[in-house]
Amino acid sequence: MNREKLGKRVLNGDTNSMFSASKLTEEQKEALQRWAAEGATMADLQRRLKDEFDLGITYMDTRFLVLDLKLELHEEAKVPEKKPEEILEKPVPTGKVTVTIDELVLPGALVSGRVTFSDGEAGTWLIDQTGRPGLDPDSPNYRPTPEDIAEFQTQLRDLLRKKGY
Repeated sequence: MNREKLGKRVLNGDTNSMFSASKLTEEQKEALQRWAAEGATMADLQRRLKDEFDLGITYMDTRFLVLDLKLELHEEAKVPEKKPEEILEKPVPTGKVTVTIDELVLPGALVSGRVTFSDGEAGTWLIDQTGRPGLDPDSPNYRPTPEDIAEFQTQLRDLLRKKGY
């Protein structure tokens, strides 16, 4: 297939064949290098190739061009936005342990509730149908202090007795 036919296939949206850097003119390669140096993103390169050279290629082909031409893109790392609930859920140290029982028990549990430890960290606790206790802290890998665990157990035992368990 000659160069003209290949160019027409790419321009007409035929994506059956891969596009490579060898199919670019020196002017197009220099433009890509200049745009990359100016801070263009992958999508910018793809759009500008289309707008300025009438060369429509896929995003994946653009990615391969960047690799083939050894272009260095200086895309800024996106800072993940904090969700409102992440901002509000910062633990507030209270200095004491508090335990509550859920009105609606978690599925598979005999009884369940919430606990807030003295350092402000919180979690869900439950006792399953076989009597096994479980604790799921809100923060991954959180481990309460031994003193907080002892206080949690004492408060939980007293609370369960009051509720008739």
